[in-house]
Amino acid sequence: MLRLEMHADVFKIRRAQKRKYHGNLYTRKAVELALQTTEAAHFKQFFPSPPPVPTAPVTFDSITCTHNSLFIAGRYNKFSRTLSQTPWVIDGERRIKSSVQEIISENLQAASKAEGIKFSASGREDVDVRTLGRGRPFVCELLNPHRVKFIAEQVHSLECDINKSSKEVAVRDLQIVQRDELVNLKAGEEKKTKRYMALCICSDPIESRSLAELSNIKDLTLSQKTPIRVLHRRPLATRSRIVHSMKAWLLENQTKLCKKENVTLFKLDIKAQAGTYIKEFVHGDFGRTQPSLGQLLGGVYVDILALDVQDIELDWPPAIDYAQG
Repeated sequence: MLRLEMHADVFKIRRAQKRKYHGNLYTRKAVELALQTTEAAHFKQFFPSPPPVPTAPVTFDSITCTHNSLFIAGRYNKFSRTLSQTPWVIDGERRIKSSVQEIISENLQAASKAEGIKFSASGREDVDVRTLGRGRPFVCELLNPHRVKFIAEQVHSLECDINKSSKEVAVRDLQIVQRDELVNLKAGEEKKTKRYMALCICSDPIESRSLAELSNIKDLTLSQKTPIRVLHRRPLATRSRIVHSMKAWLLENQTKLCKKENVTLFKLDIKAQAGTYIKEFVHGDFGRTQPSLGQLLGGVYVDILALDVQDIELDWPPAIDYAQG
C-alpha cells in the first residue's frame, strides 16, 4: 500500500474532503496517479531496495474477497424535462424523485448483484433538456458483482427491462466493455461536436432573411465566462468555444403558438464544440457570452424556451443490431 507520507500533499486533501471522495483515502486511480509522478529516488526513501529484514511475522485482522468490477456501456435517451442525470440532492433534501442514473442502474445492479454502481457519461444535460437522436454514451461500473457472466441475449434482455421500466429514459447498444475502453468516453472531450435544437423567442420582429444569414456563419469562436447559473459549483473562468454551424427558421402560425403580441418564435439548429453553453449563447448571460445570438441578429434580445440534444458525435460504444444476431 502506498504510504501516506510519500505524497502527503495529495492524500491530505483526500483525507480532509471525505465527502467528496466518499471516504476513500486510497483508490486505484489515486494511487496510480501518485505513482506516475514519483521519482525513483523519492520512492526509495520510503521503500528501500533491498527492503529491511522483517523482525515480526505478518499479522492480519480479516480477509475480504471482492470481484473485479464489471463495466456495462450503452447510450441513453432522456425524454423528460423534469429529470436530472444523477440524483439531485441539496443540503440533504432530495429535489427530484428519480434520475437517469437510478433508472438505468436499478436493473443492472439487481441482475449482477453488485454492491454498488458508479455511473459516468459523455457530458451531461440540464434537467430541462431532452437527449434525443442516438442518445448520450454512458458506462456503469458494477462494484463487486456476484454475477459477472452475461451472454449477449441476456444483456439485450436487461436493455429491454430498463426500457420497460420507464417512459422517461430509454437505452440502446447495451454491452459489456473492458476497463481500458473507458478512455473512449472522455477522449477528445473538447473536440467532440454536439448538435442541438433550440426553440427561441425574441421580443422584436425578425425577418426570415436575417435568420437565413446565420447559416453563412462557420466556426464562430465564442468567449464564454462561467454561467451565472452554475457559478455556485464551478470556478469562474473564461473559455473559448466554437460554434461550427447553425441555421434558423421562423415557426408558422406564430399568433396561435404564442399569446403575446409582437414576439418572434423560431427554431435554431446548431452544431457546436462540446462544452459550449448553448443557453448562454442564445440569451447572452448578461454579456458574459460574446458574441451572443442576439448580437448576431442585429442587437436584439433572444431567449430560449426549450432545448434538445440531437446528436453527440462519439461513435462509442459500437452500435449493436440484435436482429442480425
